[in-house]
Amino acid sequence: MNATILRVLLLLLTLILPSFSVPALAVEMVAFPGKEQAGTIIVRTGERRLYLVVGEGQARKYTVGVGRSGLQWYGRTSIVSKHLRPAWTPPADMRGNRGYFVIESGAPNNPMGEAALVLADHDLAIHGTNNPGSIGGFVSHGCIRMYNADILDLFSRVNIGTPVVMVR
Repeated sequence: MNATILRVLLLLLTLILPSFSVPALAVEMVAFPGKEQAGTIIVRTGERRLYLVVGEGQARKYTVGVGRSGLQWYGRTSIVSKHLRPAWTPPADMRGNRGYFVIESGAPNNPMGEAALVLADHDLAIHGTNNPGSIGGFVSHGCIRMYNADILDLFSRVNIGTPVVMVR
């Protein structure tokens, strides 16, 4: 079965069966002591890791791409919307003199990948990528990039309102 068909089938399963999760690529269960409640997302930019706290001192750890120097942000926010295969409009500072434009859902040059979790108070998201080689680096304009399988896994585990904490 080709990769596109498999990806679509896995995506459909996550919509039909909410308890189904897509096998993630760069995730592992790790000890995670701390005061954050289960369900909280912690992004440690220096490590280039995202942690989903599951409770009892445990978290799911994902490898991510983070903002380049000068484009990172730190603090607390939350997820305000969830989107599968989102279209993308570059922010004004990236568009330059090209004006407003949209890269449609599913386009090979769409940097959002298979899913996006949009963050409050920011023009930023935790999202997939069509450039898997960027995972693990300081690569974005502030967004958090994940392998497409990993963002689909995380997408199935969090809700609108999920707290997100960005630390160094």
